[in-house]
Amino acid sequence: MNLFVTGIGTNVGKTIVSAILTEAFEADYWKPIQSGVVDGKDSDTVKSFISNSKSVFHPETYLLKEPLSPHFAAKLDAVTIELDKINLPKTTNHLIIEGAGGLLVPINDTQYVIDVAKQLDCEIVVVISSYLGCINHSLLSIDYLLRNHLKIKALVFNGTFEPEVKQAITSYVKNTLIIDVPQVDELSKPSILQISTQIKPQIAL
Repeated sequence: MNLFVTGIGTNVGKTIVSAILTEAFEADYWKPIQSGVVDGKDSDTVKSFISNSKSVFHPETYLLKEPLSPHFAAKLDAVTIELDKINLPKTTNHLIIEGAGGLLVPINDTQYVIDVAKQLDCEIVVVISSYLGCINHSLLSIDYLLRNHLKIKALVFNGTFEPEVKQAITSYVKNTLIIDVPQVDELSKPSILQISTQIKPQIAL
């Protein structure tokens, strides 16, 4: 199974959740579009947290220098991101695919990050973190996925949430898997392994 990890915005924990899922299922990992390589690659971050020896880390299709939206970073690099050039890597393993930013972050003049998930026919994992405005951002993201008939595999609540906040989000969509990722003060291989062990029984691939 191929899971596409997206978020309600940037810096909500997509990379950490991707690492947890990769470790939980000893899956392969792939980030097709990486911007901001001057600050490092998310694939290297995920790899640093993985304890198993089965996971394979597939190379990015597009590597862009500046930490900007893909379409803007690509323009600065004199590159055009072409959706039909983003093809699934060859593997017989489960594949965790990490998106860039939120659903409607543009990758070129007419297409968005979510179009990558559509093209690859993935189920969607939505990562949510708690901040002022997260309810609105979550419901807008969920509503877009539902209206466009995209399969939501799970909503991942990353960190600590007030019950009222979480309920406002979960009540909007029925019969969807909810996964809670606890707040972790220090991320490490042992902490990622511990969380992955906890959530693995909750999600079937």
